[in-house]
Amino acid sequence: MAILESLFGLEGKVALVTGASGGIGSAIAKAYAEAGATVVLNGTRREKLEALAEEIGLPDKTVIMPADLSTPEACKGLIAQIESELGRLDILVNNAGINRRKPFEDFTEEDYRTILSVNLDGVFFLSQAVHPLMKKNGGGKIIQIGSMTSYVGIGNVGVYGMTKSAIGQLAKTLAVEWAKDNIQVNCLCPGFIVTPLTEAGMFSDEKKVKWILGRVPAHRPGTPEDLLGVALLLASPASSYLTGQLIAIDGGFLAGGSWDNPF
Repeated sequence: MAILESLFGLEGKVALVTGASGGIGSAIAKAYAEAGATVVLNGTRREKLEALAEEIGLPDKTVIMPADLSTPEACKGLIAQIESELGRLDILVNNAGINRRKPFEDFTEEDYRTILSVNLDGVFFLSQAVHPLMKKNGGGKIIQIGSMTSYVGIGNVGVYGMTKSAIGQLAKTLAVEWAKDNIQVNCLCPGFIVTPLTEAGMFSDEKKVKWILGRVPAHRPGTPEDLLGVALLLASPASSYLTGQLIAIDGGFLAGGSWDNPF
């Protein structure tokens, strides 16, 4: 147990999880709290964050800080609040994101601006805002939440895919620039994960489900819990020499396919 604690324990660390009330964000927040971290739960709806904190059931390990992170000022303000109240920030999980599914030619300027403001602006400016605090405290971990669309094109998610590809490249750039500050930056890329968001937009469509089950070698969609091993790795001392990587948790989707895979 000593080796597990030294490699993967998060006791004494402070983690910020954006979009914490979503399916993936809530699972990561709960795992970090159970691993010993104090977890700042961020989202735009306080009542959802309060419900999550109650579900986690570790009141001394959760702090609720709602904020809309679509502007540089809001990002700087949140980091300033964390420094003032908690003194440090060791782990940032840029999880907040939205998607709209439609043919590319049907995207409006409002669709475009809205998706970029959440998926890119918040990630960019929050990563920028956290750097001085992590550097001052001797290092840290930044985990960008990408997607299968960080690697491949998938129809009807053109703007979303563009932002997730950009997030992957940003992880590489920051890993190169901030290695000297002992900050590791990686991008966790979920495959087809069942969450409240994807249940409505993807897994309610029988045709899409059939395609996913036929294309994924594991022959099942993923769950948020399937991501937790890598999420813990990327937040912990075990990943001190792992940086600038896109890591796909996809049931083998990117490995390839076979005509023998049953539908």
